[in-house]
Amino acid sequence: MTVTSAVSALANGGCSVKKIPLSEHCDRGPMAAAMSTCLLSRGLSGPSRRDSSFPRPFASLASHRRVLPASCKMRQRSLSSRSRRPQVKKASPDRPPSIVVNGEGEGGGASAESARSADQEIVSESEEDDSDGVVIDVENENVDTEEVSNSTALETNLAIVSDTGQHLSSIQVDDLMGMIKSAEKNILLLNQARVSALKDLDNILSEKEALHGEINNLEMKLAETDARIRVAAREKMHAELLEDQLEELRSELIQRSELSIEKNEHSIYENQNIQLNAEKPSSYQTSSHFLSKELSSLRAENISLKSDIEALKAELNSVKDTDERVMMLEKQRFHLESALKDLESKLSVSQEDISKLPSLKFEYKDLWEKVENLQPLLDRATALADQAIVGLQQNQVLRKKVDKLEETLEEANVYKVSSEKLQQYNELMHQKIKLLEERLQRSDEEIHSYVQLYQQSVKEFQDTLNTLKKESRKRMLDEPVDDMPHGFWSHLLLKFDGWLLEKKISADDAKLLREMVWKRDRHICDAYMECKDKSEREALAIFLRLVSAPSSPGLYVVHIAAEMAPVAKVGGLGDVVTGLSKALQKRGHHVEIIVPKYDCMQYDRMLDLRALDAVVESYFDGRLYKNKVWVGTIDGLPVFFIEPLHPDKFFWRGQFYGEHDDFRRFSFFSRAALELLLQSGKRPDIIHCHDWQTAFVAPLYWDLYAPKGLDSARICFTCHNFEYQGTAPASELASCGLDVQELNRPDRMQDNSAHDRVNPVKGAVVFSNIVTTVSPTYAQEVRTAEGGKGLHSTLNLHSKKFVGILNGVDTDEWNPAIDAFLEVQYSFNDIQGKAENKRAIRRQLGLSSANASKPMVGCITRLVPQKGVHLIRHALYRTLELGGQFLLLGSSPVPHIQREFEGIAKQFQNHGDIRLILKYDESLSHRIFAASDMLIIPSIFEPCGLTQMIAMRYGSIPIARKTGGLNDSVFDVDDETIPFQFRNGYTFLNADEQGVNGALERAFNHYNNDPQSWQQLVHKVMNIEFSWDPSASQYEELYLRSVARARAAR
Repeated sequence: MTVTSAVSALANGGCSVKKIPLSEHCDRGPMAAAMSTCLLSRGLSGPSRRDSSFPRPFASLASHRRVLPASCKMRQRSLSSRSRRPQVKKASPDRPPSIVVNGEGEGGGASAESARSADQEIVSESEEDDSDGVVIDVENENVDTEEVSNSTALETNLAIVSDTGQHLSSIQVDDLMGMIKSAEKNILLLNQARVSALKDLDNILSEKEALHGEINNLEMKLAETDARIRVAAREKMHAELLEDQLEELRSELIQRSELSIEKNEHSIYENQNIQLNAEKPSSYQTSSHFLSKELSSLRAENISLKSDIEALKAELNSVKDTDERVMMLEKQRFHLESALKDLESKLSVSQEDISKLPSLKFEYKDLWEKVENLQPLLDRATALADQAIVGLQQNQVLRKKVDKLEETLEEANVYKVSSEKLQQYNELMHQKIKLLEERLQRSDEEIHSYVQLYQQSVKEFQDTLNTLKKESRKRMLDEPVDDMPHGFWSHLLLKFDGWLLEKKISADDAKLLREMVWKRDRHICDAYMECKDKSEREALAIFLRLVSAPSSPGLYVVHIAAEMAPVAKVGGLGDVVTGLSKALQKRGHHVEIIVPKYDCMQYDRMLDLRALDAVVESYFDGRLYKNKVWVGTIDGLPVFFIEPLHPDKFFWRGQFYGEHDDFRRFSFFSRAALELLLQSGKRPDIIHCHDWQTAFVAPLYWDLYAPKGLDSARICFTCHNFEYQGTAPASELASCGLDVQELNRPDRMQDNSAHDRVNPVKGAVVFSNIVTTVSPTYAQEVRTAEGGKGLHSTLNLHSKKFVGILNGVDTDEWNPAIDAFLEVQYSFNDIQGKAENKRAIRRQLGLSSANASKPMVGCITRLVPQKGVHLIRHALYRTLELGGQFLLLGSSPVPHIQREFEGIAKQFQNHGDIRLILKYDESLSHRIFAASDMLIIPSIFEPCGLTQMIAMRYGSIPIARKTGGLNDSVFDVDDETIPFQFRNGYTFLNADEQGVNGALERAFNHYNNDPQSWQQLVHKVMNIEFSWDPSASQYEELYLRSVARARAAR
């Protein structure tokens, strides 16, 4: 409530405090609630509201005014009673305000003794039933502020404040003193309750000890009774034995009486019988009688003991109830102590407020004087404002009149100028007409002479045109065709190779036709168009007529690999084979690729796939096996697919790698690929093999195929990851026809760590003319003992032919401006589409969109130890702590890693900021690159890595560890030793959680605190050149240098 509203209420006739239940302020038990009711409101806490319409003193006054009731009293109520809502009544203008605090008003009110009740509420009370009053809810701190609508209301309210301010200040002291007294009384009550609770507790404990004593006595009695029962049982058994003996004696006497003949003996028997009866032990009869009595008494005692035990159980239950009641009393004591502490703190606050009252009185007087001084100023300002409004209205009327006059003047000036120009124009036109008539007469004469000259020149032009047509036709036939796609030329080459393998043309003719294709000869293009609708025989005749002997303009390069993107891709190898081949083809070289024909390839990405009507036989396991050869084009590249007709079905396994006989599968393929080159009569300049799967090509070429005539090529070997070397027992090398004894030597293929095993990668390093890896830093790392995985000594020995060339990315496939997988395409000139893709991925994966600017961290990788799996897991949780979102796309061939991340995915399956997609999805990878603000690559080691380059193409800032190719392509934004134009991401050196934390936190701070600089960084990284052109240029230089050395040696 503002000062204005409070003063208005006082002016209207007073106020009253409506019922304010205090049970809402605390739920700490009945006694705690009783204490809280003594605090009439939060008035003890001092002023807490701020009013922007008045200075600080007025705000303080408004806060104190809120706790001043007009008339109130205390009354008993139930804790379960509901809080009644405050009711606002119109104040009577004839009744002055009456101020009451804690039930003590100026004119008398309810007794202060009512404050001792454990459960109270404040109830407004009016002296008359039909009188009205303004009700102020002392609990409600969120009173809506009423603004002063005009100067008249302000004058009225301030006048009322002047009359009542001094009165209210004195009442506030009484109000606070009453509250303090009530608080002291309640503290006394609390102490008394605490003492009585302790006494009750002592009584309960003494009763508990007495009960335990009675229980012990009953247990002793029960033990004595058990002992007596056992003694009685033994005596009963003794009595039964005596009865058995008596019966035996009787039976013996009867037998004797039957044998006796004489009466004397019979009488003697009777006498003995009588004597025995008389001599029956009296102690036995007495004992039996005593035992029966004892048993009956024991039974009665047992019955009484059972009843005592039942009574004890009931007493034990009551003891348990007593323990529970003790616990409840302890809890109540704890609540009472906390309530006491609250009261003491509020008491201290109230004392501080009392100390502030004198200063508030002085502030109030100063404010009142200032308000009196402000009123004449306000009147003066109002008068000036009225005068200014009148003057402004007059100015607007005058301005409109001036505008109309200016428009009229402009129209008059235009009309005047146009009339003068029209008169001058008429005079000029008359002069021009005269001149034209004179020129027309002269031109008639000139035209006649020109017509004669034109007729002569037409004849000369016709002769010249005929000559040019003849020369142009001749030149067109000699120039290469550049407007046909690469796929067209690849199709022609595959057609010629198929005819050669099918023995429809000779090797020389095939060679000449291939050379014409390399030269892009127009004659062969025209011949293809001519034979399009003709039979194969007619087409053969047309092409054979074209045979000539031009020289090839470029190199002939054959790649032999286990992967090729996009049809057979597991990792980066497939991307490199396709990207490098396309770049070399654009530079004018003829490139072909040979790969296995897997059953699990993406056949829909191939064009013109067909099987040749020819079979290539290759040696394996001591015999010849047939191979079916397929041809097709992929991204404009000619590709040969080898399908072994082997009973083991080497490439019909449903997967590319991971079979128990991978060594046999790929050694078979390597020899079959060389056999295809030999039997088709190809003479490549470079044979480029990749990784251990085709590393067999190098020793096979020099040991077996160069002597057979396939000796034109130089061998280039690229190892994409020295972690995988394909070692196997030396005996398995014989399957593909290599000499085990010759090659299982330390300087050839023998593994450096096991003498009975061969290492294909080592063999390729030894036998190749060029050895490369995929980044300069990785080339240095593998020459150390830690990074070389056992081959560091071999690489150092052959270091002159070993070089690292950074891979590139296929800019046709990874281009956000034309990427069909994206929701919205974008480029570095316009990156608005990146935000649209971010929103789209959130919708697709069910992530939270509440904060559109929240940074998104992506991770696209295989989940293997090399990639830093533990750091990826840590980055996920750290991103969540920093307030970002995290996306992971990838799977693991390691079962326990896959299970671990499946558990994490399940944990966050309904989380708004985390998603784990544990599979490979080509289209989703494009969308994650486009949506992510950052991409994390915490690899333990990374030969090259294409992820960071693709991320930058899509405007995602890489966060990478400084290793291998990452160190050659990502440069830290904060590293001042690197030129500014090359800084493009965030890096860390140590493969630990602290390193990841530092890089992530720096990236998040940059993103959140300097958005403009972040956008500039995104623009910069998207403009960096990561295509294959620079890499292809380096490979081209290596190829040419090696070929030149070979030709010079010949």
